[in-house]
Amino acid sequence: MSEGSTAKCKQCRREGTKLFLRGERCNSSKCAMVKRNYIPGVHGTKLGRGSRLTGYGTQLREKQKAKRTYGLREKQFKNYFDKAINKDGETGDNMFYLLESRFDNVVYKAGFAPSRATARQLISHAHLLINGKKVNIPSYQMKVKDKITIREKSLQAGPFKDLVEKLKNHEAPEWLVVDLKQMEITVIDKPNLKNETPAFELTHIIEFYSK
Repeated sequence: MSEGSTAKCKQCRREGTKLFLRGERCNSSKCAMVKRNYIPGVHGTKLGRGSRLTGYGTQLREKQKAKRTYGLREKQFKNYFDKAINKDGETGDNMFYLLESRFDNVVYKAGFAPSRATARQLISHAHLLINGKKVNIPSYQMKVKDKITIREKSLQAGPFKDLVEKLKNHEAPEWLVVDLKQMEITVIDKPNLKNETPAFELTHIIEFYSK
């Protein structure tokens, strides 16, 4: 296991839940959460999941969990909170919408990439287009009616081989439509916290940053 892969697995083990950072491996028996479901470190087997967390500790862990899920640095993640709290409406709903609407997240949720990290790589290498135009910014905010397509020269590239077959059993969220014939993703609605259950608690995250 490479250093980068080990680090990703340790993140899941530290948070005590699968963050799906390594794509298909996360759904296999090789997943670290299956083989070593305890916190990292030489004393991990003795400590298990650790002692009971304080209120602050719980808030911190939920923030870390969400930040790691989307593969963001602290400053980037805090910026999303700042934007969310300054928008009309519930801060939690706003933050969820901003995070889920990221270009890399949409590519991942639609099944065009096995992980958000892979989605970022595909975007950075300009394999994907938005409304027919090149956009190589993973954090680009997708809007309703935006369409994502694969650049023609990239259709036969390794990352997209057998993609149609893989997508047959993939369930995209309700706010996305995946056209297998056109190999196209269309955003038909806004991500809504009421229709999805994220692996982290946004209320704790808002409390963490509101102090």
